[in-house]
Amino acid sequence: MKSAPDLSIVILNWNARDYLRACLVSLEENPPRIEIETIVVDNDSRLDDSAQMVEREFPGVTLIRNPHNSGFSSGNNLGWKHARGRHVLFLNPDTVVEAGALDALVQVLDENPRVGAVGPRMTYPNGELQFSARAFPSFGAGLFRNSFLGRAFPNNPWSRAYLGEGLSLDKNQSVDWLSGSALCASRVALQDVCLQNGPWDEDYFMYCEDIDLCFRFGKRGWKRLYVPGATIQHHIGKSSDFARAKSIRRHHAAMWLFYRKHYMKGVGFLLAPFAAVGIGVRATLAVAKLSRSYAKGGVLRLFLRRKARAKGLGWLFKPREKS
Repeated sequence: MKSAPDLSIVILNWNARDYLRACLVSLEENPPRIEIETIVVDNDSRLDDSAQMVEREFPGVTLIRNPHNSGFSSGNNLGWKHARGRHVLFLNPDTVVEAGALDALVQVLDENPRVGAVGPRMTYPNGELQFSARAFPSFGAGLFRNSFLGRAFPNNPWSRAYLGEGLSLDKNQSVDWLSGSALCASRVALQDVCLQNGPWDEDYFMYCEDIDLCFRFGKRGWKRLYVPGATIQHHIGKSSDFARAKSIRRHHAAMWLFYRKHYMKGVGFLLAPFAAVGIGVRATLAVAKLSRSYAKGGVLRLFLRRKARAKGLGWLFKPREKS
């Protein structure tokens, strides 16, 4: 029987073919010293040929075709069920893994048996730092984060704490939660927090499932470490670019779900009505802002152009030649 690899990489994809290709190429061009396996779960991509691309260009990758888009948690749980590694890296398709990142993450897990999950230093493609390791949400962060209060007082301590501002870039350190865009966890820890279908809570379709997973790690005594010695680039949100209004609603619904699951005791129960109203107002304002941008034609045109290309009608969106 073939021995288990050191690391299983589970990439959940939805209509992100070109980013997925770049991600898989980065894994090939920066091979780690450890033994890995790569699993792509395609969540019923219909706007592009993501699954066919993987079959055609990356025959060594295990491809799992999900017959419907069951969401982030369910898709990752599907990949988890096929993973054989001692550790598992859940990775977004719109990422590029830099040299040495996988070895660094696995080394930290191997050397620290009570660390359940680690996350790398995440950057935008231009090298700018992303806030990928944060504090658990607080009522103060909810008031100030992405609100008029936050714009009026940008240096408020609640937003800064939530975003993880001030994290050291030269040493590993304990954090509350790590971004699910590149979350690496030990199999033992994942098994310890497993629910009915896997470690990811499928009550969350999309968003906040990484906060929930790390919260459950904490309740079971597993530490979460930010590992700046490992770097992964992240484009952010490329799979959800084409369903942005729905994504906004799902994000805020997930925030309220997390609150109900974990903050409904003591003072949290008394503050629940205010939290619900605040989350609802934030969602409404965010969708209104998006609608104004749609009116300008930018994102909507991009969506229609991609849809047309998938059906062989890309010529409809070619620029007109000047006479």
